[in-house]
Amino acid sequence: MRALEGRTAVVTGASRGIGRAIAQRLAADGAAVVLGYRDAERNALEGVAEIRRRGGTAHAVGADLGDLAQVRSFVTRATDLLGGLDIVVNNAAESEQVGMAQATDDHYDRLMAVNARAPFFIMQGAQAALRDGGRVINISSIATSMSAPGAAVYAGSKAALERFTTTAAHELGPRGITVNAVAPGTVDTDMLRGLHDERARQTLAAVTPLRRLGRATDIAGVVAFLSGDDAAFITGQVIAVNGGLR
Repeated sequence: MRALEGRTAVVTGASRGIGRAIAQRLAADGAAVVLGYRDAERNALEGVAEIRRRGGTAHAVGADLGDLAQVRSFVTRATDLLGGLDIVVNNAAESEQVGMAQATDDHYDRLMAVNARAPFFIMQGAQAALRDGGRVINISSIATSMSAPGAAVYAGSKAALERFTTTAAHELGPRGITVNAVAPGTVDTDMLRGLHDERARQTLAAVTPLRRLGRATDIAGVVAFLSGDDAAFITGQVIAVNGGLR
């Protein structure tokens, strides 16, 4: 039997990059998956079709996680499709490099809403649907431990997510539900390519002890482990998956 056979999972931001890799891996391990997306419906549906071609169960649900009403509706729709939840992966995030002097109210509010507020209320809304022994995995970032110009709001939103993680681990622990965060380093995704040119990406790879950028599948593998039975006594942790980058 596959490690997650018979379980259900919802993954936000699953139309591409790390989120899509996580959804594909959880499905390969046997979970029925809801792929959350904002506006990349075609990509999300392609991800669903790929899972189904391999014999898995998958659905796509769209929502703008910057809108709190849509956040709550997303949880309800995902739960209804899956008939209950075993695994919640808060992966969706927005990132834009803006110096503190140039940051606007809208920039601050948008990043905080998507990166911190939405995961908080997804966890809140999912509590009743999560079965005892469930799993919550929040995708944080190396930005919480490595400062970089233009990343203040993004890093702050992810730092908040890490604190939500540790608190939720205490509150949900009596039900056997574990809550952890995974903090990727520099992962070769569309988001990274949008922030850094090829030369900068090569430099980032060169200063990483493993001498390469991370792959989305590197993060997906750790999420899959945290979703399974072998991780039943790991909770309230922020796990760095960064190739040794400090």
